[in-house]
Amino acid sequence: MASTIDQSENVELTDDDLENDSKGQLIKLAGKLRDRRNDLNQAASERADKRDELNAKTREQVDLAQEHREKRDELNEKVQEHKQKRNELNAEANELFDEVDEMKGDLELDEGKDLDELEDEIEKLEFRQQTEVLSTEDERELIEKIENKREQYRERKEALDDTDGLEEVKAEAEEIRAEASKHHEKVTELADEAQEHHNQMIEAYREADDVRDEADEWHEKFVDAQEAADRHHEDFVEVQKRLREMDKEEEEERKSERDQRREEAEAEAEEIYEQFKQGETLDTEDLMKLQKAGKL
Repeated sequence: MASTIDQSENVELTDDDLENDSKGQLIKLAGKLRDRRNDLNQAASERADKRDELNAKTREQVDLAQEHREKRDELNEKVQEHKQKRNELNAEANELFDEVDEMKGDLELDEGKDLDELEDEIEKLEFRQQTEVLSTEDERELIEKIENKREQYRERKEALDDTDGLEEVKAEAEEIRAEASKHHEKVTELADEAQEHHNQMIEAYREADDVRDEADEWHEKFVDAQEAADRHHEDFVEVQKRLREMDKEEEEERKSERDQRREEAEAEAEEIYEQFKQGETLDTEDLMKLQKAGKL
């Protein structure tokens, strides 16, 4: 924070000073005004330097914020590109998965038991046939169940053998879904990076505002010092003007005195010359006065 101007060190000039102070007093006052003006100009210069330094720092922070803004926008564009690609791939994968479901429905693969389960049931029934003592009718029923299960197994296997195209479609769908997941990961990664640049942009702008506020304070202090310096300079000029006027007045007074003395000397010399023409004896001093006046 810049310090304020110490008003007690300022030098005041009044109309009374200009009108009534002696030449010596005015010379002393002019010196004080000049010295105070120089001190204030120095203070103003230092404050201007500090203001300019802070303004330069403000511009640096604004430039830095702009760099983060541009990087953020660039990353956000990439985010949108990956989002679009992800959505396109997910839509394509969904179409293929719908096609798989439709193929399954056509083959009725979603109904019934899978091969492992059927095979396990057949083994259990055969184990029962081999280990239990059954009546003729019960054994016939068990053999029919085993045959039915085997038939179901054959039909199921034949149906699955006809699903090569389905598995290819399913594999393609899963591959496309995996590719979409990669784009989604990229969306998350780039969005996080873009957010970081956004945060740094906000911080740089905040720093720029703080520094700008400080620069404005230094500018106000500069203006205070410069205005005070200008006022002291104007007063200094006024005193100098008054001193020149006094010098002129003194010179005119001295000239007037010289003119008066010359006139008096000329009159005296004329009187002595008249005495000389009349034959009066002149002393050395009178002769010198005549010579000085150009009468001899």
